Amino acid sequence: MNLWQEYKRPASIAEAIQALTSAPGPAMPIAGGTDLMLDLKQGRHSPVHTLIDLTFIREMTVLELRGDELFIGASVAVNQVATDPLVGDHAQALVEACNLIAGPQVRNTATIGGNVAHALPAADGTIALTALDAQAEVASPAGVRRMPFTSLFLGPGKSSINKSEEIIVGFYLPKLKKGQASCFKRIMRPQGVALPILNCSVWLEREKDTVKDIHIAVGPGGSTPFRATEAEAALCGRSFSEETFSHALEALLGQAKFRTSARRASAEYRKHIVGGLFRDVFEAAWKRAE
Repeated sequence: MNLWQEYKRPASIAEAIQALTSAPGPAMPIAGGTDLMLDLKQGRHSPVHTLIDLTFIREMTVLELRGDELFIGASVAVNQVATDPLVGDHAQALVEACNLIAGPQVRNTATIGGNVAHALPAADGTIALTALDAQAEVASPAGVRRMPFTSLFLGPGKSSINKSEEIIVGFYLPKLKKGQASCFKRIMRPQGVALPILNCSVWLEREKDTVKDIHIAVGPGGSTPFRATEAEAALCGRSFSEETFSHALEALLGQAKFRTSARRASAEYRKHIVGGLFRDVFEAAWKRAE
């Protein structure tokens, strides 16, 4: 049985949107396809008439500085994100996250846009981009617009993107400035390529011993990518100390909604280990920003 009927290779965003909206049957954009192809083969995805290959659209495959921002096209492979010097200079947390996604073969094919479009609240790339305060560029028949990264998500596996007429073009990240740094780490079961039990990413700006600004993301801390805004408020503008950190951890535990997963961990276990993970990530970013 054919998994699709038509396969198109648009050369521009406008052509891709036209192909999506004019397809005679259900259409889906595809880049790496590491999730979509498995879902189609195993019957977890409804039949598709037209696949629209986004990897021939230059705008979606570039990784470059644009003024005061770093732009990463949605069709850039995860391994390219992990190894590109620009990402290493300006988004170390994203490098660390991408190096933990699946295995080398998958990373060479899977794309950063696909990691996000799958809309999982603990996806490694997603949690790093949340902490880095990314913005998404989205194309539709009405044109191209920017939107806050976290507004892409409605729930586990549920994206706000209408895949029948919209595509994620790429992501904008602020360039790193003096005194700023980021970090990503996760806890997983010690076997092969494992899904995270818990992951955490921190971006911060320090001024001597003071936390000038901070973004904290934890996955899964809720049904969508979770920003620990109350913990951020407990740290922002304060000198780093054990007392300050304890207040921030207490705020994080009060705000996060950890859930039990039969294949990963219980909510109670996640609450037990998040403090150590948060400390490791925070202290690494704090030292990098010195």
